[in-house]
Amino acid sequence: MTDELLLAIENRVAVITLNRPDKRNALSPQMIEAFHAYLDQIDADDLARVVCLRAAGEKAFCAGADLGGGLAGAPDDASSPPRRYAALLGRMAGFGKPIVAKVGGPCLAGGTGLMLASHIVVARADVYFSLPEVNVGIFPFMVGALLLRNVLWKKALEMALTGRKVGAEEAERIGMITSAVAPEDFERHVDGLLGGLSGRSPVGMRLGLEAFRRLIDMPLEAGLQDLSLTLLKAAKTDDAREGVMAFLEKRQPNFTGK
Repeated sequence: MTDELLLAIENRVAVITLNRPDKRNALSPQMIEAFHAYLDQIDADDLARVVCLRAAGEKAFCAGADLGGGLAGAPDDASSPPRRYAALLGRMAGFGKPIVAKVGGPCLAGGTGLMLASHIVVARADVYFSLPEVNVGIFPFMVGALLLRNVLWKKALEMALTGRKVGAEEAERIGMITSAVAPEDFERHVDGLLGGLSGRSPVGMRLGLEAFRRLIDMPLEAGLQDLSLTLLKAAKTDDAREGVMAFLEKRQPNFTGK
């Protein structure tokens, strides 16, 4: 594993830290591989119920790919950094535990992809987002797939073609992020969110995340049928029974993830 990406699990929260502040937390191939390995570890750990993706330092949340990493000479196969990065975005978007991106600094290029692949994004109100790939002769290809699932077509295309900076408040308005929070409230807001999610039913959240992921490409009628079956499945879990009993008994539920 690499010191450029860190993992700590405490109080049911798995914290992944982009730890390359001197390089604006730019993604190296080693970081991408470590990210895959950490997701494997978190998925298998019942003590980890929610993931927080954060970054060291305040210069940047993530500046995207490390342009000094030899992108042009990368092999055109599944092991290449671009292909592994694309696979990482897909894994994050489809992950069975909520991923909360805690964005406390500027987020650029592939860093915006990591943010968009997260299920919930909380950003400080004074940060910005940008897709500057066009300035170096390329385009935010993989990031675009996620951007179009969050932002209207023309707004997404404008961002990709101009590379302009989008402030956090605008990003919230157009659907890029969940919340833009004042700097003085940022830490408290994220801590409260993570604490709340860590107390939810793991099996309920997994079924819900999987269902929402399937719904993206499903027609309405098919989606409703799918959700009705998923509801019946969820209702048979131990956590659902515990949740109902706790409600009737006016106490906090003790979810086990079963």
